[in-house]
Amino acid sequence: MVDQTLDIWICDARQGNPSLNPFLLHIGPDESPTIGLALIKAGLVTGKDDPGLARKGCFGVFGKRKEWDSPIYAGDRLELYSPLLIDPKAVRRKKANQNQDAKFQAAAAKRKARRL
Repeated sequence: MVDQTLDIWICDARQGNPSLNPFLLHIGPDESPTIGLALIKAGLVTGKDDPGLARKGCFGVFGKRKEWDSPIYAGDRLELYSPLLIDPKAVRRKKANQNQDAKFQAAAAKRKARRL
């Protein structure tokens, strides 16, 4: 088998502004082109258990979260995501509670206005 080269893009958004860089992934005869192999060969991580990848779903291709062993193809944009600063569920829950409070306050104000 012959060595293969894939032309991919790597978008690193883990710290500060995202950077988009072209990368040539050289694949040996006994290797298969996977996301994990691309991350290792790009020098971004040392292995699957690297602390930089401690979070689940911290990388993907074209905005879709992928697994370590997922295949990668020529022209793909491999993305490394920054951690969430705020839990989206907590934000939605807080907003829903604020809306409920506003409804209760409006209803109380209506009742008070009727009594006067």
